[in-house]
Amino acid sequence: MTTALLIVDMQNVFTSMTTTCLPKILHLATHFKTNSLPIIFTQHGHSKAELTPPFRNQLVRKWGSSGSIATGSHDWELIPSIAEFISSSTKHDGIKTGETSPYPIIPKNTYDAFLNTNLASVLERKKVERVVVCGVMTDCCCDTTARSAFNRGYETWLVGDACGTASKRQHEAGLTGFGDAFGEVVETEEVVKRFQ
Repeated sequence: MTTALLIVDMQNVFTSMTTTCLPKILHLATHFKTNSLPIIFTQHGHSKAELTPPFRNQLVRKWGSSGSIATGSHDWELIPSIAEFISSSTKHDGIKTGETSPYPIIPKNTYDAFLNTNLASVLERKKVERVVVCGVMTDCCCDTTARSAFNRGYETWLVGDACGTASKRQHEAGLTGFGDAFGEVVETEEVVKRFQ
């Protein structure tokens, strides 16, 4: 069964939420790379049009333009260690986006990384049957994307210690909700162990 690692929204705006999960994510990414397993990234952002009233994007309506991530801004950029992983792993200068990249970066503008994106086609082309989800925020984009993967027929794992969010309460709520009704909640070392 082909398994892909889906690393969600590891961007500068969320740096404060990644203190404990970032080392785990890098460990998973290195393990997947070593085992030649697919790694896919998402990057959340909103266009100038989406950030201009009247707001057509539901997340911008909820958080306002000042609480939303502008595509191309410093907040939108990937966390340096994630950007370095991609850059050093792809044998070329800089980060290459798009589905043909060895490590595709899927741009998204809502919690669900499948909605309005080409994530499903990327997974299909790579013949993925299982998705391992990590990143930020546990209870928003990670949980929603993991549920969406499950609903699309993928065996789905959410990596508890490789996800981060704004509070312990939110983190636990996201993991509990997913684990109760959707897929497995696992820890980083368990994922590594299963692929040795």
